[in-house]
Amino acid sequence: MPLGSIGNELRKAQLGHYAVPCFDTFEMMGTQGMLAALEEKRSPAIVALYAGAVDRPGAAAFSALIRALAEEATVPISLMLDHGASYEQCIKALRLGFSDVMYDGSKLPLEENIATTLLVARAAHAVGACAEAELGHVGVGAEYEVFGGQRKGFTDPAVVERFVAETGVDFLAVAIGTAHGVYKGEPQIDLDLLDEIRRRVDIPLVLHGGSGLSTEQFQAAVAHGIAKINIFTDLGITAGNRMIAAAKAEKASYFSIAEAARQAFHERVGYYLDTFGSSGKA
Repeated sequence: MPLGSIGNELRKAQLGHYAVPCFDTFEMMGTQGMLAALEEKRSPAIVALYAGAVDRPGAAAFSALIRALAEEATVPISLMLDHGASYEQCIKALRLGFSDVMYDGSKLPLEENIATTLLVARAAHAVGACAEAELGHVGVGAEYEVFGGQRKGFTDPAVVERFVAETGVDFLAVAIGTAHGVYKGEPQIDLDLLDEIRRRVDIPLVLHGGSGLSTEQFQAAVAHGIAKINIFTDLGITAGNRMIAAAKAEKASYFSIAEAARQAFHERVGYYLDTFGSSGKA
């Protein structure tokens, strides 16, 4: 299936009350495990590269590999830049053939975030891609008790309409109580805040920092308007543990360790597809 923007799939998810997953990847075995689960569950999805990956040697080759695997798939898959750090980085991703980009100006003053997001959205739209931005700031799990746990960085619903109108962004990542990485403390999701944001704008809303949430929390977020959920930490931890166990086995080999990683991604991705309700939606 030709690689294409995830925009239409996210709009379908918003109307259908399920969420499309976004899985970050860094190497081939994990990517193969992801795609095997997508085919098995018949789900659309986003495969993402984290921002710094596009600046590393081999970025063009790895991007080409993901594009080739996606084009061989029989379910809709997009290739997205995750947390683009600058306008230039987003342009580089688009030139590498990414179908969608996320620009993260969430740490910047509002006016600067709006200005750069507008430029990114215009550039993406010019080549048929969609653009995601972040309003509010999703912090890191290691600081959760003093950051998200204290409601610092949460999205201000009073500025959501202006941000979306002035930037032309296609989907919006919101800060409602999640964090990236492993949580220090228990994540608390503010569904009332999510409801207020949902009332103010009609574009697909995105939840970052999904690893560590319970099945019930995921499904509640989807029920209250989240249409895209980003996941990586859980996949990486699970695969790492499986690889360590495989390395300790009596007949451990390069191939058995690599296969452990592929299987871990396959299994955990399948869990998320069922949990988000995207299974069977391709």
